[in-house]
Amino acid sequence: MGRESATVPCMTAPATSAPSARRLRTRAALLAVLGEHGTLSRAEISRLTGLSRSAVSSAVTDLLDEGLVSETTAPTAADLARPAGRGRRAAAVTLRRAHALVLAFDFGHTHVTAAVADTAGTVLGEATAHLDVDNHPREVLDAARILADRALGAAGHRLEEITAIAAGIPGALDTRTNVVRAPSTLSQWIGMDPAAELGRVFDRPVTVGNDAEMGARGERAYGTGRTVNDLVYVKASTGIGAGLLLDGRIYRGASGISGEIGHIQLPDTGTWCRCGNRGCLESVASIVEVRRRLVHVLAPGARPDEAVDLPPLDHLADVPAAARVIGEAGRTIGRVLADLVNCLNPAAIIIGGELGQAGAPLVHGIRESVDRYAQPAVAEAVDIRASRLGLRSELYGAIDAAVAIATTR
Repeated sequence: MGRESATVPCMTAPATSAPSARRLRTRAALLAVLGEHGTLSRAEISRLTGLSRSAVSSAVTDLLDEGLVSETTAPTAADLARPAGRGRRAAAVTLRRAHALVLAFDFGHTHVTAAVADTAGTVLGEATAHLDVDNHPREVLDAARILADRALGAAGHRLEEITAIAAGIPGALDTRTNVVRAPSTLSQWIGMDPAAELGRVFDRPVTVGNDAEMGARGERAYGTGRTVNDLVYVKASTGIGAGLLLDGRIYRGASGISGEIGHIQLPDTGTWCRCGNRGCLESVASIVEVRRRLVHVLAPGARPDEAVDLPPLDHLADVPAAARVIGEAGRTIGRVLADLVNCLNPAAIIIGGELGQAGAPLVHGIRESVDRYAQPAVAEAVDIRASRLGLRSELYGAIDAAVAIATTR
């Protein structure tokens, strides 16, 4: 006897209404602002998009359900700017990106650092060596591979797993030809194409940029510039250079050699600069000159050829004589930055490099000159601060450059 078929009532699935145009616009705005700024709190998203907090909250919930974003207690720009111990850390929203590993290099004048990181910017392993980068390019390129292997070993990964590679170098790089141009820095690298050279070492494409540019990228992606569309990052070390982020994009100039503020000439200064001119900013306010003056005030009996160990710069803020020297260097740098502020009207100036470690005396000196020489409205609009990434801004910028490549493939 055949099985009787049961009569099943016709069930109609409940209708689901399509998202409204307003909801779609809100969703698109959130994804765009997170893609541009990285990690943000809900309050920061509301401020940057102009959306109400309730609209942001609803949209974030939808994106969390879809797995397009994650929400953690990682520090946001507002958290980093807040004095320690004040206020509860806000939850932070981040785009979920495809998992990948990147390799980044920070080439300084006297060191090379290699780091392996994931696409969230987490450093998984790194290695550093102190080398004469300016004068021995071949040895430095060989060392880069050794350091990469050490960083990969520390991270527990292999080179074959690396998706993208980026590096910052302490010299002017002509973006039209990818070769090093300025003879006053990296003198033995003139005419070399660092990206091509590193590409041969690692047998894959490598992205290379100027170190100050990488510093600006690092501050924008992982530092205190995450909610700022217009900032100037100043790397104040042996040389003084600026990385320019304008309207949310790195500005390199017609040939990639923008930001050489260390060679802006100051009035009434006759000191010879390594570029061949007199009175350049870096000839009177570089870390080399500041240390020379600190030796004079902290160890007045030292012979000119005598090596003197100075305390770290961040330990000298409470030493009046040292603070005066550092403050004067800040005022000198600020005199040049005031003109830049008048021209560009940035929201923030972030001071990095070795001299940036001096902290408050340096920043206060820069602030004093900017307030004195820039137009009042633009001086009032700019926030001047020391980098919270310290000497790692350039490394994190190279990580960001590599992540940008890895996540768009």
